Amino acid sequence: MNNNKIDRRMFEKKYRITLLFNANKVYDRQVIQGIGEYLQASQCDWDIFLEEDFLCRIQHVREWMGDGIIADFDDPAIAAALADLHVPVIGVGGSYMDDTDYPEVPYVATDNYALVQMAYQHLKSKGLEHFAFYGLPENSWKRWAHERERAFVHVLASDGYQGAVYRGQETNPETWQYDMNRLADWLQQLPAPVGIIAVTDARARHILQVCEHLNILVPDRLAVVGIDNEDLTRYLTRVPLSSVGQGCRAMGYQAAKLLHGALRGRHPGRVRKLIAPTAVFERQSTDFKALKDPYVIQAMHYIRLNACKGIKVEQVLDYVGVSRSNLEKRFRDERGQSVHNEIHFAKLHQAQHLLAATDLPIAEIAGLCGYPSIHYLYSVFRKHLESTPRDYRTLHRPVVE
Repeated sequence: MNNNKIDRRMFEKKYRITLLFNANKVYDRQVIQGIGEYLQASQCDWDIFLEEDFLCRIQHVREWMGDGIIADFDDPAIAAALADLHVPVIGVGGSYMDDTDYPEVPYVATDNYALVQMAYQHLKSKGLEHFAFYGLPENSWKRWAHERERAFVHVLASDGYQGAVYRGQETNPETWQYDMNRLADWLQQLPAPVGIIAVTDARARHILQVCEHLNILVPDRLAVVGIDNEDLTRYLTRVPLSSVGQGCRAMGYQAAKLLHGALRGRHPGRVRKLIAPTAVFERQSTDFKALKDPYVIQAMHYIRLNACKGIKVEQVLDYVGVSRSNLEKRFRDERGQSVHNEIHFAKLHQAQHLLAATDLPIAEIAGLCGYPSIHYLYSVFRKHLESTPRDYRTLHRPVVE
């Protein structure tokens, strides 16, 4: 029987498959990765057509569509261009609260409701009781953004909360400063402390930048979580961004599996597969501890931003403007440790973050975190973590979607 299976594979038809995605976006790239993982796992014989510059062009799709298509159905123009084709089409996109909004084709979706619910539960678990959502303008064609806003309102109402919603504008160079000023106005009106869910990591970055300009303490006054877990975005802010992973690679894998079945004659009909989010990748932007003392909050903000610059307790005292005995007592009451230890552990946590999230040499990480030598860094890790920096890096690489 094994030989018969091998023979059938040897004579399986070679198919030409078109992928319609704008792979300059992390979402699309990860979906395509998932498609590739299915090709490797199944060893199906497909010739993949994808634009050389990874952009999606649909003007002549009916002339070169091949034997099957997997496409981004979040883009209405793509969905419209693929209507009534005589080859199998698998749609990939976001989920909808209304069943009538789903396309007629077999469809694999990121679960927008579950994404928002996971982000909300993460913020709520920190002890936050005020919540807000930063989305996209109502006239945007990005339907997934509107679905996430609807999910936010529904999730909060189900839990007895009301949340603030701000859509803003889709930014461009001409209106950038105006848009950021309006975002600043909104942020300053929110109750504190507040947890904000941003519809994407890019929108979350707007919030973090505005908070830095306004000296709004993150995460003590405002905690923010994005959606995408986009590497590029989270490196562009001083405060590392927490984010929800979408499970895009699983989406691509399932879409390719559906198409493979359709090409073999197993027509799936109007099947719908919702892919759950992977996890909240927690970083400093939601590392909220319900601090009450305003002097401790100010000191913590200063320490987070400057610990790795070699600051001493005296500089924290100068920033806050109180005596050492006063601040030390407040830290003991709120944090259970001294100001010196707070600085020490802030450096250690930054070293842990850089080891897990980057490929920087360990010696360079030691310098960036304010340690006098790599040997000193090793001794700190052995004392507090019973590990070496190298072993820590090996064990704490982030989970891949």
